[in-house]
Amino acid sequence: MQTIQRHKTVPVSIDHVVVGGNAPVVVQSMTNTDTADVVRTVKQVAELAKAGSELVRITVNNMESAEAVPEIRERLDKMNCSVPLVGDFHFNGHKLLTAVPECAQALAKFRINPGNVGRGLKRDEQFASMIEFACRYDKAVRIGVNWGSLDQELLASMLDDNAKLAKPRDLLAVQHDALIESALGSAQKAESYGLAHDKIIISCKLSGVQGLIHAYRDLASRCDYPLHLGLTEAGMGSKGIVASTAALSVLLQEGIGDTIRISLTPEPGAPREKEVVVGQEILQSMGLRSFTPQVVACPGCGRTSSEYFQHLAEDIQSYLRHQMPVWKSDYPGVESMSVAVMGCVVNGPGESKHANIGISLPGNGEKPVAPVYEDGEKTVTLKGEHIAEEFQVLVNQYVERTYSPKV
Repeated sequence: MQTIQRHKTVPVSIDHVVVGGNAPVVVQSMTNTDTADVVRTVKQVAELAKAGSELVRITVNNMESAEAVPEIRERLDKMNCSVPLVGDFHFNGHKLLTAVPECAQALAKFRINPGNVGRGLKRDEQFASMIEFACRYDKAVRIGVNWGSLDQELLASMLDDNAKLAKPRDLLAVQHDALIESALGSAQKAESYGLAHDKIIISCKLSGVQGLIHAYRDLASRCDYPLHLGLTEAGMGSKGIVASTAALSVLLQEGIGDTIRISLTPEPGAPREKEVVVGQEILQSMGLRSFTPQVVACPGCGRTSSEYFQHLAEDIQSYLRHQMPVWKSDYPGVESMSVAVMGCVVNGPGESKHANIGISLPGNGEKPVAPVYEDGEKTVTLKGEHIAEEFQVLVNQYVERTYSPKV
């Protein structure tokens, strides 16, 4: 198998989480609660962390939210939830941190968009103020640029310069350069204000797949800051998942990207944690990380008109993910396990043999038996009304036998 060669970046410590360097690609997410609502925000942060979000960003947009941050951190600590909190600042972050320095202390990282810090002469002063707080409390900073809040003065200046050329470039090309210049120029400015090189992470998010790939390739060729990947405003449901996967997979395959966030619009009533699971599955599918045992299951065909194998695959997958918080500490390495749930004799035995543990259920017209394979060898044949329950027991026994720490 081809090994993905990661783009070399400097490691940035965000409390106990390292982004960049040789660290694994980090999965993160963001709350959508009113941060001033401490109870709901703590609950959602804890849910995201339990789902596997290794950093959680919260909105800090007014005095009430800034004042709530220290209590949120304190409550999470009492719950033994140590996930680092990232403060998302726009427009008035310099004022909030000045008024509530405890907010700066409680956060592990600041997210600053240079286009939303201020205008004219105030921009540098207000940006410098936020960087000063990061230096004072030894915090990392993500300098995040996107289409929605691109520095319009910088863009206007670059468009004016472009118009003077004998052969002006098209608007999209100039906008692309403005995004890159805003990100890298702001990072350099932050360093001139005293922020250490290894305290800076950069993002340059777009909502188009090709534009995002182009932007991050450009960034990777010009800096060694860790890069935060994400398709902004990716959308809802399958559209958002597919677009994010298409963009991030190309970049990750090229070794670009040190932390990712899948920006899904939640469907009504859907759990916020879905974007965390999608991020994990992208990394695991590419062989970059392992988070939970993977279930291999056939799509079904005319040989498998019964829905039995579909329900079993769904139940096993849900069970494995539910067990991971306990298994992760008790059975090291279990996250790389593969489980096959197949629906007929055509591919069933072969795929089951290639998994760590697999079951080949009977298709239409086949004998009502289900052989189970462990590490390539058939160990037992299940029959009767309780195949699903018996297979789950076998999975548990396999985990305990195979992944228990050696004494």
